[in-house]
Amino acid sequence: MHKRTPLFETHVAMGARMVEFGGWEMPVQYHGIIEEHRAVREQAGLFDISHMGRFMVRGSQAEDFLQQMLTCNVAAIPFGQASYGLLCQPDGGVVDDVFVYHLLDEFLVVVNAANRDKDWAWLNQHSSGFDVELEDRSERWAMLALQGPQAQSLLAHAPDSTTSDLAHLPFHSVALTTIFGFTALIARTGYTGEDGFELFFEAHHAADVWNGLLALGQPGSVQPCGLGARDSLRFEACLPLYGHELSPHINPYEARLGWVVKLDTGDFIGRDALVAIKAQGPARRLAGFELLARGVARSDYPVHNLNGMPVGHVTSGMPTPTLGKPLGIALVPSTLSAEGSEFDVIIREQPVRARVLKMPFYKPRYKKL
Repeated sequence: MHKRTPLFETHVAMGARMVEFGGWEMPVQYHGIIEEHRAVREQAGLFDISHMGRFMVRGSQAEDFLQQMLTCNVAAIPFGQASYGLLCQPDGGVVDDVFVYHLLDEFLVVVNAANRDKDWAWLNQHSSGFDVELEDRSERWAMLALQGPQAQSLLAHAPDSTTSDLAHLPFHSVALTTIFGFTALIARTGYTGEDGFELFFEAHHAADVWNGLLALGQPGSVQPCGLGARDSLRFEACLPLYGHELSPHINPYEARLGWVVKLDTGDFIGRDALVAIKAQGPARRLAGFELLARGVARSDYPVHNLNGMPVGHVTSGMPTPTLGKPLGIALVPSTLSAEGSEFDVIIREQPVRARVLKMPFYKPRYKKL
């Protein structure tokens, strides 16, 4: 039996096409992926992301505990700010990529939906010896994302809300607010390459908040969006998707996420392995590419070097709605990862030449104050 978010019935009533994703029944699209994608790039789109995991970490050693678990510098996250980080295995492979929010007297850790149970076990497994309390708030809270260049102005006019001064909320900040009369956490974070917000609130208010957000502005100002547009938006901005660009078999340096690894923050899990990988340089790296002939490179398609030898695979690939051409990301030998390098992607058993491009394909438009 697949799990369902508090908005499952709402999605079905709105005519969403539901699919299985990470053990959940989720909307893949409402009116069409390209239409939803463009809504986020040009106006605003609303996503139900209640399937993601939300864990609270509190106690006198909460910061020390998270510092041991994560590659980012947890001690450097000010109150009311968030940071992207990685949970790593002792060998440097990635358990999950997460967001950590520094709240009053506690931290909120948001994890990927498909990894919820695994991450919860991983954190609990390593918590002994620390004065910490872990609470899984995933079922109690709903989580929505309102993303796009009009998200701020639309939210500023939400009725019965204290969202009028969002212009002063910096990128990666989190604050307590009221939305349609309900208490909520609002964070200037997201997964689309656009400015936008993520809202956390009591799950039984989910339908009221969802419908209220869709009613903001003129009719059609906010489009409901599914997983299809979420994937194409994050892909254009070259944001990693766990199980594709990140996995237990892909380390942060291979994934071009060395900037998330703070080796001077103490002895976090995986640090020794990552010190060695950084010193030696990763043997493989992610590379963004365009095809020089017709075709679409899909996830897991083989990559060969120009001598016809298998050397890697595509991690993600699709036609890009904003850029108008099929692009891809592949894990290839570091020697083939430089801009301008060429290799072959095997599509329907035929080699199609690909050339490495600069990443990200689409320059994110985050609100940096």
